Amino acid sequence: MSNYSIKDLELLSGVKAHTLRIWEQRYNFLKPQRTDTNIRLYSDEDLRLILNVSLLKENGIRISNIAKMDEREMREKVIKITDSQTSFPEQIYALTLAMVELDEERFEKIMGTNILKHGFEKTMVNIVYPFMSRVGLLWLTGGINPAQEHFISNLVRQKLMVAIDSQFISEKEVKDKYMLFLPDGELHDIGLLFANYLLRQRKNRTYYLGQSLPFEHLISIYDIHKPDFLLTILTVTPTSFIEVQRFVDDISQKFPKSTILISGPQIVGQGIEEPDNVVILNKFQDLVDFINDPNKSKYQL
Repeated sequence: MSNYSIKDLELLSGVKAHTLRIWEQRYNFLKPQRTDTNIRLYSDEDLRLILNVSLLKENGIRISNIAKMDEREMREKVIKITDSQTSFPEQIYALTLAMVELDEERFEKIMGTNILKHGFEKTMVNIVYPFMSRVGLLWLTGGINPAQEHFISNLVRQKLMVAIDSQFISEKEVKDKYMLFLPDGELHDIGLLFANYLLRQRKNRTYYLGQSLPFEHLISIYDIHKPDFLLTILTVTPTSFIEVQRFVDDISQKFPKSTILISGPQIVGQGIEEPDNVVILNKFQDLVDFINDPNKSKYQL
């Protein structure tokens, strides 16, 4: 069982903490435990309840009517809504519930339905990645059960691997060469896998080196393939601004003949100075725009 703070519930459900407190007092929805310092702690059942209540309310059901529903009735209405509507917020709610309940069958149904309707790329960009960003923030702050995060991450990873393996690029189709890696100590590879999919889908050759790659090994492999571009994502390492800036400067100097594409929470919005051959990607659309840019040769030295 997980213990969530009220801020964790706010992040996962989109319901403001102030509103949660009102619901708690007025409708007796929640009965959180309290720490010795009187801080509210919520369970998986509380999170599931708030997700359900929020989804029903967003779909026009009055909060006073929701308060009268029992658990079975509430769940049936939620399933009916998420099965009949494929708007992005509802599907993000549905994924969150699948994670909390460790419900693989529900995950598969959500993914299958949305991929058929929107295609794989749009499903990832508009549903899965926003959802995983929320989960990632909670994982970093210790606000989510690691088992739940591992469960949903591995299911998403499997989908990405299948999508990547289905792509074949002949040598004559290759546009540019990209080398993808995560630095030593960095294990969160879903963003990198999705970048690999986007690149291959657009007929680029990729050399996917995966998680936690020591710098000296990157250098030796780079010398073999000499890619046009290097791409990495910094989520939890390095751990300070000075270390991040040093990493950016080092990789720029070590690979002066390639353009370095960097993204991730440790980079975006952190005031990192970009050397001439480094491009910071603030979101996945930036990567798509970069790949599609007919003038991106201007970045190559």
